[in-house]
Amino acid sequence: MSKRSGGGAIRVAVVASSAVRRAGLEGIVRSHPEFHLAGSFGAVASLVSFARSAELDVIVIDSDSIRDLLLESTSDAAIVLLTELSDARSISRLLRNGVRAILSRESDPDDVLSAIYATYDGLVLLSTPAAESLASVYGDHPLEPEAGLSEEITSRETEVLRMLAEGLVNKDIAARLGISEHTVKFHISSILDKLGASTRTEAVTLAIRRGLIPI
Repeated sequence: MSKRSGGGAIRVAVVASSAVRRAGLEGIVRSHPEFHLAGSFGAVASLVSFARSAELDVIVIDSDSIRDLLLESTSDAAIVLLTELSDARSISRLLRNGVRAILSRESDPDDVLSAIYATYDGLVLLSTPAAESLASVYGDHPLEPEAGLSEEITSRETEVLRMLAEGLVNKDIAARLGISEHTVKFHISSILDKLGASTRTEAVTLAIRRGLIPI
């Protein structure tokens, strides 16, 4: 569930050993009116003491060092990681230690913005290489028997479906649920995929037929 309640700015800290990359991350955060750059650091260790007293929502870290990223947690902030790490073991350890988004270091600024929004709203976001690495480990495991479609659709996705049925646009759905429009797009994309629909209208029609939306 989103932590956003009063419409305040999302407090973001950035960490990168490269001054150039750090400046780039600072620019991304400062370019968006909904973000507040709470701190900027050249090393994860430098962030630790700051994080103990500061109230942070998201920390964006540019690093390939597992040791740095597995420091004892000092903040409840979600972590967005820009890295070239892609082995399944490292990814699993990182996800268990507060990392909520793993992107390529060469990701576009828009991808970084989306990751900040997604992790702030409680979602996990993985780059294609990271996701494929995990899939390569678990892909040979037999799948559990499929449950009913209604169990596959989450409660939040059901809420979004009902609002789509009401004819609400992304902006209105985001306002009603207290989440970002980026997150609404993630939910709609997931809904279309799970229902096998190509449009919102088709998704609503299929959901009604399958009893996911009361008539």
